[in-house]
Amino acid sequence: MVRTMKKMFTELKTVQLLEELGRFTLFVIDILRWSFRRPLRPRLFVHHLDHIGVGSIPIILLSGMATGMIMSLQMINVLAFYNSDAFAGAGVGITLARELAPIMTALMLIGKNGSAMTAELGSMRMSEQIDAMETMSVSPIQYLVVPRVWAATLAFPVLTAMANVVGVVGSYIVSVMFRNVDSAAFQHYLFSLVDPNDIFAGLIKATVMGFMVGVISCYFGYHVSGGAKAVGDSATRSVVVSSVSILLADYLMATVLLQVLP
Repeated sequence: MVRTMKKMFTELKTVQLLEELGRFTLFVIDILRWSFRRPLRPRLFVHHLDHIGVGSIPIILLSGMATGMIMSLQMINVLAFYNSDAFAGAGVGITLARELAPIMTALMLIGKNGSAMTAELGSMRMSEQIDAMETMSVSPIQYLVVPRVWAATLAFPVLTAMANVVGVVGSYIVSVMFRNVDSAAFQHYLFSLVDPNDIFAGLIKATVMGFMVGVISCYFGYHVSGGAKAVGDSATRSVVVSSVSILLADYLMATVLLQVLP
């Protein structure tokens, strides 16, 4: 009897997971389908781009600077044993460009903007604003979701590029001004070892992550049901699923991009 109940429970969870994946797939297809249909509503796109991108610049600059300074400090302590502390700038630059800047930017924006998008759409669903839009023959996907998703897709790589720049500046400050690394050697190794492919790989990752975060955040908000508590639960699930998804996607993209953009 116990085995039968466990089997039924496992089958039920599997069916629910497949239903969720199917609903998510249809949601992504709807986003792509409505992205190129009129009216395009560029003002909504600019509004969300300002909220997601411009509004996040201070926190990205601060976190990027801190990351570059901390990484440089730790690298110099290790490289000093081999009299190679001038390589700290190149190490920070490559690591930031390929991995840390896209991941850090995505995680910061998930907490700041991803949860907010889920809560906004969830509140609209609970207050029946989305149902009212459907009644007036206005597509909620096109009006509410598409501008947010594409604004996140564009904002993430731009903010990642900013994080790269301020991270290297932070590395320079710690290395040259505080740890007495030769400035010319620092710049020489930085510009000779950091390849444009490193930067392109990071920006590609950031673009994909921006699309993923936008879609996942909007999905959990758009399909909220149950009441006010469900909005908070959906925002929490959105943050968790988005964070885990971009980490898994980062590994897969890193594996591919190391072959395509070595």
